[in-house]
Amino acid sequence: MSAARGLVIYHTSDVHGRLGFGRKLAQIVERDALLVDVGDSLAGSSTVYRSREPVVQEFAAAPYRAQAVGNREFHYIYRWFAARARALPMPMICSNLLDLRGREPPFQRSLTLEAAGVRVRLLALLAPQYRTGSGWERIFGWRFLSVRAAMDDMMARDEQADITVLLSHLGLDADRELARAYPQLGAIVGGHTHATLAEPEIVAGVPIVHAGAYAHNAGRLELDVLAPRPVVASFRLVPLLQ
Repeated sequence: MSAARGLVIYHTSDVHGRLGFGRKLAQIVERDALLVDVGDSLAGSSTVYRSREPVVQEFAAAPYRAQAVGNREFHYIYRWFAARARALPMPMICSNLLDLRGREPPFQRSLTLEAAGVRVRLLALLAPQYRTGSGWERIFGWRFLSVRAAMDDMMARDEQADITVLLSHLGLDADRELARAYPQLGAIVGGHTHATLAEPEIVAGVPIVHAGAYAHNAGRLELDVLAPRPVVASFRLVPLLQ
């Protein structure tokens, strides 16, 4: 890890196809910062596929590094899910979804990248669409792991990273439960329920941040990664579309 004090994470969520935010983000995100989206960026859904998603150009205009799979990015039909992954300019992550048919995956279960000299491991969770072992698995080929089963699996893995950050497309109440269950997380960056937090909630020592929906704001979270465990150095909401 470098001697730099702070890891800066910018985050958006639940954009739902809104336009006009990409260039502004490109202007404000510092070169060494990490910009991520927590899912539900598209106008389509898990059952409705749109061949044209203009919001993709907004994401291409800004330096996004990763996106959690939300229920707007996921599609039950593989070819449409894969088409969305090809169209988006940043890799998608989903830690609690498995492909039972051995197809080329449209997402990664985790992603480790570097920002400001810090190795950041990103995990992501999508609200399960049906139970593990459901008959729907035979129809679509997707298995949704329970949140706890997926997290136990991923947190037990020996990954070479300085900090693990969870992109949670589960909602604020679920994020609070996850912070209590996995206090070793460096931060939880959340979405799905359109919550807007003016400051982080700290649960079991884990900062939880939500920037709200429709690209009204991005969140800017700075973590002190040289402390015994990551702590919040600063946080603010950055207005985008008002």
